[in-house]
Amino acid sequence: MAINEVFPNPTVKGVHFEMRFPNLFYMEKKIGDLQIKIMKKFPESNLILRRQVLLADIGPESKIEGPPDGLDSEAIKKIWNFKSGTGMEVNVLNNSLGIHSIQHKTYNNPTSDEKFKDLIKYVVPSFLEVTAIPVITRIGLRYIDECPIVKKDNKTFQEWYNTTFPLTRFDLSDAKDMNFRATVKKGKYFVRYLEALKKKNGVYTLTFDFDAFAEAIEPQHYLEVTDNLHTLISDEYEASIKEPVYKFMRQPQKDQK
Repeated sequence: MAINEVFPNPTVKGVHFEMRFPNLFYMEKKIGDLQIKIMKKFPESNLILRRQVLLADIGPESKIEGPPDGLDSEAIKKIWNFKSGTGMEVNVLNNSLGIHSIQHKTYNNPTSDEKFKDLIKYVVPSFLEVTAIPVITRIGLRYIDECPIVKKDNKTFQEWYNTTFPLTRFDLSDAKDMNFRATVKKGKYFVRYLEALKKKNGVYTLTFDFDAFAEAIEPQHYLEVTDNLHTLISDEYEASIKEPVYKFMRQPQKDQK
């Protein structure tokens, strides 16, 4: 069951939606129509040119006379970038559409005026109308959460989190960093789960990275699939945290200890 509460201090730091499809050679001709449709929320626009680079270790005695067969050394990837100026961003490539936000703290809670689902519904129908793509090869929804480590020891950590770390073998107090990663099938969908302990700006934090995705989707079902992916992520998040984390998120920032 999805969390039905909007917290004043949630752990989520970024949420991403991505839709992939076969390479569209006519994308550049369609991008102006999309820009007009989403300009109200995304008035800032940029064209980013990214060169594809080949990195190869060929030894100290060798040199490359030219690019390998089939690789264009001047290959350029175009990214049409649209920004809101308030922490929301849309990126369009020839084979993908991405929506990113650092301002949204809920997917579809009815008590909030800022729902990430509404942003998806604002952008994707316009994109589908403009491009008329007949198939979506992949839809992904990703949440990145940064959670507090109030005391770096096994006992306190396990009071806050249902961790995947092997703490019976490696004590948290001795750890410089820890990582666990797994990709698992959930019915007809997939979830990539990453848990990472790391030091950031001199303070240890716990990162949860949930990336749920589906493959081979008919365009008319994009929102239903995204809803299901969100449910999977919400379930995994709830399975990863305990009551002290909820109490932490309910406190205004100035009251945290």
